[in-house]
Amino acid sequence: MRHIISGFSALCLATSALAMAGHAGAAEPVVPIDKRVDRLEKEVRAVQRKVFPNGAPVEPDITAASPDAAPLAPASTPVSDLIARVTSLESQLATLTGQTEQNSYKLKVLEQKFEELKAQLFPSVAATEPGAAAPVANPVAAPAPVPAAVSTAPVKVAAPALPKAAPAPKPVPAKPALADEARKAAVAAIEKPDTGDAAGDAYTYGFRLWSAKFYPEAQAQLKTTVEKYGNTSVGSRAQNLLGRAYLDDGKPALASVAFYENYRKRPEGDRTAQSLAYLGEALIQLKKPADACKVYDELVKSYGTNLASDLRTMMEKGRVRAKCGA
Repeated sequence: MRHIISGFSALCLATSALAMAGHAGAAEPVVPIDKRVDRLEKEVRAVQRKVFPNGAPVEPDITAASPDAAPLAPASTPVSDLIARVTSLESQLATLTGQTEQNSYKLKVLEQKFEELKAQLFPSVAATEPGAAAPVANPVAAPAPVPAAVSTAPVKVAAPALPKAAPAPKPVPAKPALADEARKAAVAAIEKPDTGDAAGDAYTYGFRLWSAKFYPEAQAQLKTTVEKYGNTSVGSRAQNLLGRAYLDDGKPALASVAFYENYRKRPEGDRTAQSLAYLGEALIQLKKPADACKVYDELVKSYGTNLASDLRTMMEKGRVRAKCGA
């Protein structure tokens, strides 16, 4: 019987609570209290996620009473609990809103200070950025026109390059051109023999070019003669005269090769002894006196008894210059 009465009393209390909630809802018909609570809780959670992204939520100052504690506070009604929760949520929301505004303001101040510092340290970089207005007012950028004026000076200095294109130096190569034409005419004036002996005529024409001191033309003619007729009786004379043409043209290295080839390939040729004598001269000009002395020794050993007087005189003078000794 006592349990029934207790249940009936609880039912009456619930009915009166619902009645009071109905009256409260009638007093504020615009937004029900349950929706206000849900909306505020959602807003608080959203703000907490924004302000505390690392997951440090703000604990509410007033929490819902546990089921076990409900019988200990019979004076508290569901409506008063909801009002307390709403009040706590509104207070928390105001606190979070204030913190958000303060953080936004501090962030804005930091960005401004950073832009000012960047404009001071890197004026040239800040001036090129589209949104940077502070570097424009920086007086450091004022001297920009000065480099422009200075940069134009080298352009004016470069003006003296015009004499390079001036026609004044061109008459200088005109003289070699005339000299070349005159040389060609002089070479063409040298008669080419035509006796029917191709080898002899080729050597004779080379000899005439060498005698006229047209050394490059003589070298080309004599090289062709040696290549075509080197195995004939003309070969020794042409090879020796080729070395003479090199030596007279100031080319002792090429001359020494030509003289040595004549001695090596044609030891019985009629100009081999002469090639050895001139080989010694070429080696002296190349500053190889020891080698020149060996050549002179070979000349005496091979052609001592048959050596012409002019070649012997040339050899003796060469031995003195090379300091060959007795």
